[in-house]
Amino acid sequence: MQQRPGEAFEIVELRTGRVAPLGPAGVASAIDKQKVDGPVMAGPLGLEGDEQGDRKHHGGPHKALHAYAHAHLPLWAAELPHRADRFRAGAFGENLVVAGATEADFCLGDRWRTGAALIEVSQARQPCWRLNLRFDLPDMARRVQETGRSGWYFRVIEPGLVAAGDHGVLAQRPHPEWSLGRVSHLLYHDRMNRSALEELAALPGLPESWQRLVDARLASGQTENWLRRLETPKV
Repeated sequence: MQQRPGEAFEIVELRTGRVAPLGPAGVASAIDKQKVDGPVMAGPLGLEGDEQGDRKHHGGPHKALHAYAHAHLPLWAAELPHRADRFRAGAFGENLVVAGATEADFCLGDRWRTGAALIEVSQARQPCWRLNLRFDLPDMARRVQETGRSGWYFRVIEPGLVAAGDHGVLAQRPHPEWSLGRVSHLLYHDRMNRSALEELAALPGLPESWQRLVDARLASGQTENWLRRLETPKV
């Protein structure tokens, strides 16, 4: 791990979005988030003025703030040159464009002081088929899952104003052994590592949806079906 208590990342942009049609079928989505100037209040359900098109799977207290590492964008552009112009800040529907850190530098349960807010790492993003529409690539969600360049979510523990240029300073790291990179590797590559799954299942503060996923794997001995999440529905 790169960060130790007191070290920081930088928020280079804040972004919010309104629900609008996405793709040929006009799916409701707020993935097209626009840059916001000046301080914005971060509350239990996210940034003031931000919306989500599918409140069942997006938003809520465990997904209040979506962050994405700016360092990933040139990697995507190099790998997918025919879509290179799309890989810019805000491309993944993030609220926080983060510099100086990636998923490898965050652990589940981390608490970070950012501006006037205290935020907590809740989970990595599980990519869904809306990314296929966003980038006009039928396998984009699967690519994001396989690479681990997914982005992550914060809970807002103490609401407060945040702004571009603020630094996130690590206040607490209760689970240093559970980086988001390790979680991603377990969920999508080392999928039936029973001892690791049991360790993850016992982790305090695990979101309910992840708890169900891990418990189901342990009970069934099988990986859940990802097709409904990753493949764009047929119109």
